[in-house]
Amino acid sequence: MRILLVEDDPMIGKAVLDVLRSEHYAVDWVRDGLAADSALGSEKYDLVLLDLGLPKADGLQVLRLLRGRRDTVPVLVATARDAVGDRVAGLDAGADDYIVKPYDTDELLARVRALLRRSAGRGEPLISHKGLELNPATREASLQGEPLNLSPREWALLEPMLRRPGVVFSRPQLEQKLYSWKHEISSNAVEVYIHGLRKKLGADFIRTVRGLGYVIPRE
Repeated sequence: MRILLVEDDPMIGKAVLDVLRSEHYAVDWVRDGLAADSALGSEKYDLVLLDLGLPKADGLQVLRLLRGRRDTVPVLVATARDAVGDRVAGLDAGADDYIVKPYDTDELLARVRALLRRSAGRGEPLISHKGLELNPATREASLQGEPLNLSPREWALLEPMLRRPGVVFSRPQLEQKLYSWKHEISSNAVEVYIHGLRKKLGADFIRTVRGLGYVIPRE
């Protein structure tokens, strides 16, 4: 899953970046409002973690521009502005959730997971399909009740597909789930991880849709 981190404080930004990457999210980090708007206009993200007090363009302005483009990406506002009026302004501008600095990283990760569940139309914390179960909170997986060992990249590719069975993901879409800006993408990376997942889950669990991409069938 790919996250855009918008934070101008270098110490906070580095700490949050490390926490998110330790959970195997692909994270891009920008430090001002104009860079955030540019990234959101050119890339596809699963979630945005947005500070409000940004240089060049305020976080509320970034949020209003985002929603003005009819972009429904979940936005978690993380800011030191703790007044009720600030929280109301952020939510009314289109934020999906609001957390006040300083915050506990476990709470931050829980809110991230909750927003990703809701954006996929799921309320339950576990992701289950055809005997496969993923627990995003613990990063544990099982198949037919037996523990399943997934590499971080296999998890990063499988989770978004499992959240939306029946949806075809193109190779570029899956590459975006795997890599942030700083990573160089090898030409056959998606195919390699799909092959590895099929060996663990069965050849028909992930199907190839010729010319389009890959899908986990609903049934």
